[in-house]
Amino acid sequence: MKKVSIILIAAIAMISCGTNYKGNTVVLTNQNDSMNYALGMVNGAQMKMYQLHNDSSIETVNEFIDALQRGYDGKVEELSEAGSVGRSIGQAIKSAEKNGLADNPAWAINQKIFFQGLVNGLHHDTTVMKTDDARNYFQTQYQAADINDSIEPAKVVRAKCINKVQTIALNNQNDSINYAFGYLNGDEIARYVLLMDSTGQLTKDFISNINKGLKSNVKNPQIVNMGEQIGKNIKAQEAQGLIGEPSLATNFELIKQGFINGLLGFTEQMDGTQAGEYIQNTMNNIKYGTVKEDGEKFLAENALKEGIITTESGLQYEVIKMGRGKKPAATDKVKVHYHGTLIDGTVFDSSVNRGEPIVFGLNQVIKGWTEGVQLMPVGSKFRFYIPQDLGYGAQAAGDIPPYSTLIFEVELLGIEK
Repeated sequence: MKKVSIILIAAIAMISCGTNYKGNTVVLTNQNDSMNYALGMVNGAQMKMYQLHNDSSIETVNEFIDALQRGYDGKVEELSEAGSVGRSIGQAIKSAEKNGLADNPAWAINQKIFFQGLVNGLHHDTTVMKTDDARNYFQTQYQAADINDSIEPAKVVRAKCINKVQTIALNNQNDSINYAFGYLNGDEIARYVLLMDSTGQLTKDFISNINKGLKSNVKNPQIVNMGEQIGKNIKAQEAQGLIGEPSLATNFELIKQGFINGLLGFTEQMDGTQAGEYIQNTMNNIKYGTVKEDGEKFLAENALKEGIITTESGLQYEVIKMGRGKKPAATDKVKVHYHGTLIDGTVFDSSVNRGEPIVFGLNQVIKGWTEGVQLMPVGSKFRFYIPQDLGYGAQAAGDIPPYSTLIFEVELLGIEK
């Protein structure tokens, strides 16, 4: 069964009274700039896909970015949890006037009845409708509804949210739907938001902010609240550095344009996937850059040692024992014993230590293994020195940090059929 909540009022028409934002290329002069832009871009692209279901009109973007800016500038009124929920409900009911209750044009908003149901639900008053009856009724109507966007919504009945429990007459289906939906929301809010309201002050704050929300021009409260919170978080985390990295400074204007471009699908410089990859690779390089440099230095010195052979790809190996058997092809399955370490001697994996060899396809492993094992006749034992780009590269793998040079002693026991 679907969980009934105020979120069902989402998917509403959106307009903005702020600036009209447009997709634009930006000047990225260094890594810091690129990281800020990529952070906005990847988050904007994800919002477009998931929160907005790929339907991001310019009106949506305007409303979100205006809220993002307010949050960053500290121009958002600080509310209690109860006040914040109340404001969101007031905004949602106001915005639902155009598309109907729960985004169904056939269900006209009757604020008087909805709010009476809400208040009765807050106080668990079951005189008009019991909780289970309200849930069953609304769920049945919601699941059976034939939503037709071409229907002109019926006339909206506007009213303030009252604060007293009252018995109210439900004269038709629309009345019952409004009341049931209001009651269920009130019941949930009483259980989860106002549970500790021993004095009644939180309830007053909640209802007061509902009425303030009714006066606002916000058409998508979920998106607006998200924008304000993200803006506040960006500002609050500036002192710790971008994404918590002290070497990266926040550039809000680049983050903001990244959000705009991601929301609008403007991908001239990078798309959401590329932005995510850039962030991951850059953070890995910042955190593990010395791992890469140490590996390169190790390989350069190792290549000068007697008995070390370097292939065209950069793979290094030395022969411990040369076998007399057949060499495997890249498409073969092989049976091997191996012992893997980092250049500092840390063991990260070893079939030798486990006492059990392993069988795998040579086309299913890292490039260094695929190339190296093909050089081995069955019965051989080689030691491989695998550069990070022939290993796991920027990805961590278990106990292997990103950009790690890997050392493997490999004994080829056989080629499997």
